[in-house]
Amino acid sequence: MKKCFYASLILILLIGSFLTGSWYSQRESTKNNSSGGRRILYYVDPMNPSHTSDKPGIAPCGMKMEPVYADELSAGQASGNVTPMPPGAVRISPEKQQIIGVRLDQVEKTTFNYMIRTTGRVVADETRIYRINAAVDGWITEVLPNTVGSIAKKDETLASFYSPEFLGAQQAYLYALGAMDRFQASGKETPSQIDLTKANIQQYKDSLKNQGMSDLQIEEIAKTRQYTQKIHIVSPADGFILVRNVSPGERFEKGKELYRIADMSRVWILADLFRKEAQHVRPGAKVRVTIPYEEKVFQATVSKVLPQFDAATRTLKVRLEVENPDFALRPDMFVDVEFPVTLPPTLSVPVDAVLDSGLRKTVFVDRGNGFFEPRQVETGWRLGERVEIIKGLMPGERIVISGTFLLDSESRMKLAAAGVFGTLSKDPVCGMDVDESKAKAAGRISEHRGKNYYFCADVCKQQFDKDPGPYLEKPAGSGKPSIAQVAQTEQRAKDPICGMFVAPSAAAKAGRVSQYGGKTYYFCADECKQQFDQDPKSYVEKTNGTGKPGGTHGVKSEQQAKDLVCGKDVVISVAAKPATMSEYRGKTYYFCCPHCKASFDRNPESYVQ
Repeated sequence: MKKCFYASLILILLIGSFLTGSWYSQRESTKNNSSGGRRILYYVDPMNPSHTSDKPGIAPCGMKMEPVYADELSAGQASGNVTPMPPGAVRISPEKQQIIGVRLDQVEKTTFNYMIRTTGRVVADETRIYRINAAVDGWITEVLPNTVGSIAKKDETLASFYSPEFLGAQQAYLYALGAMDRFQASGKETPSQIDLTKANIQQYKDSLKNQGMSDLQIEEIAKTRQYTQKIHIVSPADGFILVRNVSPGERFEKGKELYRIADMSRVWILADLFRKEAQHVRPGAKVRVTIPYEEKVFQATVSKVLPQFDAATRTLKVRLEVENPDFALRPDMFVDVEFPVTLPPTLSVPVDAVLDSGLRKTVFVDRGNGFFEPRQVETGWRLGERVEIIKGLMPGERIVISGTFLLDSESRMKLAAAGVFGTLSKDPVCGMDVDESKAKAAGRISEHRGKNYYFCADVCKQQFDKDPGPYLEKPAGSGKPSIAQVAQTEQRAKDPICGMFVAPSAAAKAGRVSQYGGKTYYFCADECKQQFDQDPKSYVEKTNGTGKPGGTHGVKSEQQAKDLVCGKDVVISVAAKPATMSEYRGKTYYFCCPHCKASFDRNPESYVQ
């Protein structure tokens, strides 16, 4: 009997040992597979990065809290001593980056060479166009075989006409010539009479010329001393016939255009350029012109005349001047034009790197360890596949040039989960990111020199309104930067009362600094500093003096509420004070700091659905 008992006991111990070993092995395997021995700093809500916890669990959005490992952050980030990620920043693992096709490139300041290719239309040089108009009434008697597009030589007869007005003019001219012949033959006339006769000859000659007779035909009359009824229309220069308005037997009136001839040895080319392209083309620049499907190349020069705007095509017509000795370029012919453009050293990025929503332009900056920051930029010229960056990026930064659309989608989801639905702006006083729509609804907006500025708190607005000068951005090369610029670039501290990040320089300038236990603490508002000074020990112990996980997020065992103004989670026992709680329509609302409460009290209807 005892042998059976001992055998059963030994069997149970063996089975228990086996199960215990299997459980421990599976636990260690799962632990190693899940973290790989990596140290977890804290847990974060995947839909709201501002919601953190020191323990795993379920986030308010219903998703599982994600761990943040120490090797994912730099030393400064792990200690909470650097500028935090701005709203909308996302983290994409290397595996996901490869799947969605994320490619990075470094921003550099380089000289940009580009070739603007466009089309041009050949037109006649307006300074080389000759119009032959009828000076008298008459009839066309003869037309030579010439048509529009034909080449006419100088003094070549184009047509003939009859006009009775020439008979009297020719008679007067021949009479004056005869008088001069008699004076020269007799030799008895005085010099004054000869001069008067010469003047009459020139006057009658000019009369014939003004009525439309050519110099050659006038000289012929002087030689033959014969009247003529056929007045010749001759070409004034070598060129192409552009207009021909004559036919045999046609009667015409004074002022009618008979022929239009253009000298095509030098022509113009009107090239179509968009406004942003035309501003880079300089007068006197050499341009390459080619005829499509031909090997002929011409070198044209950009005219000094300002480009003319064409309302039909919404382009600027840039005039080019080019020599055309063999008449290869004909009127209304289309040609290919290449403008070489060389721009001074500047920051430029691929067009695909910039997300242009119309009112704002955004690029994603690589912050390392898979973190990508959405940053608003200002752009300048755009040529081809490159666009100039005027403001927002610095040389050496790495940006996303492919896969930006998916990153932008993820970023917008983060912003929506954090309660940010409008456009973000920088508070010029403390450098914090502010939702413009919420700041405007709360009345925290100021206008200065035609520009709107948005603020996170009333105290920031009051400081700005009192003296805006120190908070305005200074242009590059102007010397000392503004407070806002310093606040955006320096390391930030966390307010131990409300958990908001504060720029130490801005807090020190406003006097919102306290010393406790040999350490300096910075505050976002005077109310937070006053609360801390009343009982600093309770706030330091709550965050262990580090600000991590920050504010009220470290207390997970107590009941929490959502701050309707900034969207943060608030511990009710901590916020249940007159300075951070309000009653509205029989319901109590809790806030992370006094200025959130003040914003709510000013217009509670905008925050309560």
